Amino acid sequence: MLKSELMQAIVECGFEHPSEVQHACIPQAILGTDVLCQAKSGMGKTAVFVLACLQLIDLSVDEVRVLVLCHVRELAYQIEHEFKRFSKHFSKIRVAAFYGGTAIDQDKHVLKVSCPHIVVGTPGRVLWLTKKQKDAEAPLRLGELTHFVVDECDKCLDNLDLRRDVQQIFIQTPKKKQVMMFSATVSPDTRMICKKFMQAPHEITVESEAKLTLHGLLQYYVRLPEKQKNKKLIDLLDALEFNQVVIFVSTVMRARALDGLLQECNFPSMTLHPLPPQFSHKARPGDSIKPEDGRIDRFKQFKNFQKRILVSTNMFGRGMDVERVNIVINYDMPEDDTMYLHRVGRAGRFGTKGLALTFVASDEDHAVLRKVQSRFEVNIGELPAKVDTTSYLNA
Repeated sequence: MLKSELMQAIVECGFEHPSEVQHACIPQAILGTDVLCQAKSGMGKTAVFVLACLQLIDLSVDEVRVLVLCHVRELAYQIEHEFKRFSKHFSKIRVAAFYGGTAIDQDKHVLKVSCPHIVVGTPGRVLWLTKKQKDAEAPLRLGELTHFVVDECDKCLDNLDLRRDVQQIFIQTPKKKQVMMFSATVSPDTRMICKKFMQAPHEITVESEAKLTLHGLLQYYVRLPEKQKNKKLIDLLDALEFNQVVIFVSTVMRARALDGLLQECNFPSMTLHPLPPQFSHKARPGDSIKPEDGRIDRFKQFKNFQKRILVSTNMFGRGMDVERVNIVINYDMPEDDTMYLHRVGRAGRFGTKGLALTFVASDEDHAVLRKVQSRFEVNIGELPAKVDTTSYLNA
């Protein structure tokens, strides 16, 4: 059913068969119905709305036709890349991403000089661009929009500030348009909020929530006191075979400190988080100090395999797709079972193998682990003395 230009790009990207969510969702999406889709991490939800929008986009007017909103700039960058990848055989389609941390004047210039047909962005920056300026009209006009997409919709709508921004943007779009929302976790309350943006949406839930964890992912926990975490982490990184690892911690300060420690031990580590200004005297060569210092550039470094270990907070926990990541380590336990699911979903994507290890250092940590085991049908055992490499490394 797809245009030949799309089929050609799909083949060139190396995709052969649609995943379950793509099979269920793409035919509905290209009929133009509103779609609310919940499917587990790493199963290709992004491709659903990218392909549907490219299939249906009408370029008869030189205005913004598709708007995709997501909660962090790294995800916006990644979605923009997907649109470019799949639209490379369309001669006229223009795609742009707008998010915080970049110069606003640059965004205004892009909108003025060559208005993109597809805009990907974070709610705050997109909303700012839709507001009238002192001396001129708003840089970004949404009066001709035909597709309104929200990725990681629970993250964008559960947070009241983000939801307010999304609503204010939504009000500026035409009544007749297609609305699509996607996430791995959508609570009943969030589902109700999503549906307020939609007209008779087609709801797609791939498997029950209990089965949302990934098939190829081995999951273990390690019981240990807080002060032994560093030693255990270094032992694990020495012993395990990894392509790329993401290590999750609870705060930016801990991410910076742990990244520093790993670099001192000669591990190829990095973090996306800039150094807080009060610690600028401790900056190492190549450190970013100002908030606008290329978080996206750092994300590209990791995505392009220039660094193999990423230390991060929950910021990297949703939607990020780095295909070589085969190990996720929860150095600090996530605050709840939902975040656990998103974090471990960075490994074992699209049916590949992966390993998720979680440090349990307190009774609170243990409580979260119990919630994970009861909510999702998964048995997380204690880490054995030896893990067979072939069980988490793709041949």
